[in-house]
Amino acid sequence: MTGKVIFEELVCADNEHKVGIATLDNTASLNALTVDMLTQLNNQLLQWQDDEKIVSVLLEGAGDKAFCAGGDVRAMYHAMHDKTESESQAFCTRYFTLEYQCDYLIHTYNKPIIAWGDGIVMGGGIGLYIGASHKVVTSTSRLAMPEISIGLYPDVGGTWFLNRLAPGIGLFLGLTGASVNGSDATHLKLADHFLIAEQKQTLLEQLKDQPWQQVTDKHALVSGLLSGLSLDSIRKQPPSQLVPYFIQIQAACNSGDLNDVCKNIIAIEGMGLWIERAKKTLVAGSPISAHICFRQLTQYQSLSLADCFRLELNLSVKCGALGEFEEGVRARLIDKNGEPVWRYKTIAEVDDAVINDLFAPLWSDEEHPLVQLGV
Repeated sequence: MTGKVIFEELVCADNEHKVGIATLDNTASLNALTVDMLTQLNNQLLQWQDDEKIVSVLLEGAGDKAFCAGGDVRAMYHAMHDKTESESQAFCTRYFTLEYQCDYLIHTYNKPIIAWGDGIVMGGGIGLYIGASHKVVTSTSRLAMPEISIGLYPDVGGTWFLNRLAPGIGLFLGLTGASVNGSDATHLKLADHFLIAEQKQTLLEQLKDQPWQQVTDKHALVSGLLSGLSLDSIRKQPPSQLVPYFIQIQAACNSGDLNDVCKNIIAIEGMGLWIERAKKTLVAGSPISAHICFRQLTQYQSLSLADCFRLELNLSVKCGALGEFEEGVRARLIDKNGEPVWRYKTIAEVDDAVINDLFAPLWSDEEHPLVQLGV
């Protein structure tokens, strides 16, 4: 898969400060993240973080369809399918380590990062988006963690950010892969500001015109600009899809038993296309993925952000070796027959020993590839 990140530095009116613009450019694959793209983005963000002239960063996707549809799962499939077990593990370790380092950098960045979440924002795209200090959605935004459909699980920090949503909502989103639009995203606090696509240029002009040499709180200034623009677009928000089911979703997920939770979700009343699609995705998804997600959202709420990424790197590499992830990608994206043959037919049949092994550490604390994260 080809792909690159385009970098630009917008010179401000004072001819001294700059706004960094990073554009994910892999439109043929909805800006899916290749290893090269992650390397380029991570390195440039580190450089901009140390550059006193850079006052803020805008992160966007090329084209008009997607911010980023996820990670390069096709490359992962070929690594899992075509290479030896050790080669596959090495590739998955390298890819996910780099991805999570980049995600963590965005979460902890010392300057405002505006993530322009226009169009599809899914999987690995959420990983880049959710850590930004200023998260923008538009009328075309669709945010989702659809990993249950490909035999993975909500990674890229999902253990962190899904656990910080209202009770039950994160579990529902992980189990069903349901997408949320701009209205729902702001309601759930997955996003900070709703704007329309045409306002991006206005925002850049406003950023360029600020007296940055006099600004002491850059984050507050950017928040003020975005809030001002939001006032002009509030009436253009799409109707909520999740909010009408909010209470039912919370009630359905209020159980300590995964089987009960899934039965409760299927029993949610409503014939709307959105809720019915969520139910179908849950039923068709990987039972192993459902178990991983349930454990993430019920047993790891207190982990630090860095520890969440360390946990997820272990899970992701082990999922690459298990075969479920490979089978899901084959069915959904390679052969495209839409009929993955999961290891277990139902959630009730899953052997707890398999899930326990996935969560068992691959590395000692001292040898973990992300040992320096958060230090």
